Amino acid sequence: MLGIFYAACLFIATGAGGHHAKGKEIQAEEMARYRNRVKEMFYHAYNNYLENAFPYDELRPLTCDGQDTWGSFSLTLIDALDTLLVLGNVTEFQRVVHVLQDGMDFDIDVNASVFETNIRVVGGLLSAHLLSKQGGIKVDPGWPCSGPLLRLAEEAARRLLPAFQTPTGMPYGTVNLMNGVNPSETPVTCTAGIGTFILEFATLSRLTGDPVFEGVARKALDALWSSRSDIGLVGNHIDVVTSKWVAQDAGIGAGVDSYFEYLVKGAILLQDEGLMSSFLDYEKVIKNYTKFDDWYVWVQMYKGTVSMPVFQSLEAFWPGLQSLIGDINNAMKTFHNYYQVWKQYGGLPEFYSIPQGTTVDKREGYPLRPELIESAMYLYRATGDPTLLELGRDVIEAIEEISRVDCGFATVRDLRDHKLDNRMESFFLAETVKYLYLLFDPGNFLHNDGSTFHTVTTPYGECVLGAGGYLFNTEAHPIDPAALHCCSQHKEERWEVEGLMQGFRTSQYERVGLSTAGATERHHQYSKGMRAAQAGKKTKRTNKKAVPVLSCPSQHFSSKLAVLGQVFTDYS
Repeated sequence: MLGIFYAACLFIATGAGGHHAKGKEIQAEEMARYRNRVKEMFYHAYNNYLENAFPYDELRPLTCDGQDTWGSFSLTLIDALDTLLVLGNVTEFQRVVHVLQDGMDFDIDVNASVFETNIRVVGGLLSAHLLSKQGGIKVDPGWPCSGPLLRLAEEAARRLLPAFQTPTGMPYGTVNLMNGVNPSETPVTCTAGIGTFILEFATLSRLTGDPVFEGVARKALDALWSSRSDIGLVGNHIDVVTSKWVAQDAGIGAGVDSYFEYLVKGAILLQDEGLMSSFLDYEKVIKNYTKFDDWYVWVQMYKGTVSMPVFQSLEAFWPGLQSLIGDINNAMKTFHNYYQVWKQYGGLPEFYSIPQGTTVDKREGYPLRPELIESAMYLYRATGDPTLLELGRDVIEAIEEISRVDCGFATVRDLRDHKLDNRMESFFLAETVKYLYLLFDPGNFLHNDGSTFHTVTTPYGECVLGAGGYLFNTEAHPIDPAALHCCSQHKEERWEVEGLMQGFRTSQYERVGLSTAGATERHHQYSKGMRAAQAGKKTKRTNKKAVPVLSCPSQHFSSKLAVLGQVFTDYS
């Protein structure tokens, strides 16, 4: 199982290397030009939000004004914050951080989506907190274990906790930020709304030392796992009080999608074999019951019979997720199917009938979703296939041609006639633009291969940050996995971190031809602790080189993957 963690982390950090020759030509000639076009798209949308919609949640681009949608958080500002840094705008990143620190208040009488508040607000604040040093912010002495953005993220998450107070541990879908769960709140919640907390909540617990967040996230995951049908599938909506399935359609799309995503990414972030094992069990039954000719359909969760032979645009995240577990071949086949739909309409309709090859009635819209671009970014990192850059170019051209208006970019109401809706969702700046930019920016700091990093001193010792291996939450907010090991009070874990730091220093000195004497001297400070930690472990020693616990964020991998498949197919 650790082979999967190793493969996924290696992929996230470096890609697979060995880009196609044609891909290199495209890089050399066009990468910078398309990056600049994506930047211009971002600022056209972002500046219009600031001028016409702030402090509302979202921009209404057709009427050049704003509206609150998910809870009155100035949501677009939070969602766009780490994208500013990805695009290199440190000055605006710093300005917005100070605006949020001074002006955010969660003690408001607002009914908020538990799911959306977590992925957008908690996730956005956590990401900005962990990227503060990268963004030139003067951080607290104990950072990343403390800081104003971390405190805001913790406060927001704490307002969500009443939703988890159910007999099953599965949360309600909505909570009032001031008063808790309304007594009349429906107990029916979608699967994704239950299983999409482990990344943000575990990160919060590991940084703050309060286990309550990770605890409720794990309890919710356990309850979902226990609610599977006899054939191993989960449905779409469940009663969180009784554990009875209300909507029994099983698939990988809307209402379910990020549950599967968080099993994989949670396994990588937390080095948790149980989460990965759960996903692999799901993957087997998903292939068995829902996959037909590299498409995925919806089936009845108890019988496995087809209930909806449709492709939903949200399902386009799946090839990217497959790439994280090394299933590149199947990922590319499914991606190709989805790309053909894009070419047919200039966007992905919300629902597409696979047998008929057309949109589904009243589901013809395209709200500028990122999922297909997300998969293209992951797969390009893995393969270097220039087809994936072609998708990126097609997306830029289509959005500019169809959705651009004077005050931003508008949701496409109907892809058949390109009529528009008066909405620009915050995920356009959080995800769509970010993934587009990263697709065309192989040198971005988020693609770091471990060759650069920085160290920080916390109350628990020194730790390595910024070495790569970033994991995106389902709103594309990046989390540095190494940060979770900075704030541990467990000495054994700290010694492991310090030992890896020593390895880093030695390899860095050797690469630049400097003496390792200084690093060796410092190593003596750590060796006693490392020996004690290793002596306490009762694992069997073999001739194989052990995979370090923190291999994702703290190893330089560029020379370790020579041939695609050597690492990625290790399912042992």
